Amino acid sequence: MSSCSSSEFCGNVISHVMMPYHANPAGNVNGGVIMQLIDDAAFVIATRFARTNVVTASIDRIDFHRPVHVGDLLTLKGCLNMTHRSSMEIGVRVEGEEMRSGETRHIASAYLTFVALNNESSPVPIPEYIPGTREAKRRYHEAAQRREQRRRREKEVQ
Repeated sequence: MSSCSSSEFCGNVISHVMMPYHANPAGNVNGGVIMQLIDDAAFVIATRFARTNVVTASIDRIDFHRPVHVGDLLTLKGCLNMTHRSSMEIGVRVEGEEMRSGETRHIASAYLTFVALNNESSPVPIPEYIPGTREAKRRYHEAAQRREQRRRREKEVQ
């Protein structure tokens, strides 16, 4: 199995202008819209890494820090944090920009797990991701801690 430490799996950027159909009557963008965009951004990274069909297996958490308004530019930045046999964790940071003033603010952060699948919808192995930079190693270590916490929670539920 080959390994990957390429920076092409970090820093993927997708931007969207928030329109009235994204918002509630008060002009605040709905959280579900942001969640869908987060999933889309993570899907791109997971698919480009695995080069096969991938599905969202879980969303570990999404933290919303500030509201987004109609007219704001929403920018999603994603990184591959860690891989396992057939799964991978992707982190996504969401930033909002008030385009007239240029003010940028941290809107949300999320961690998603994707699983690579073959044509029969069975999990398939993916390449190992080897973090190369200090920042990538930090994300890898934190992802390992989140994975362990998820495993403990799953055992508690059983």
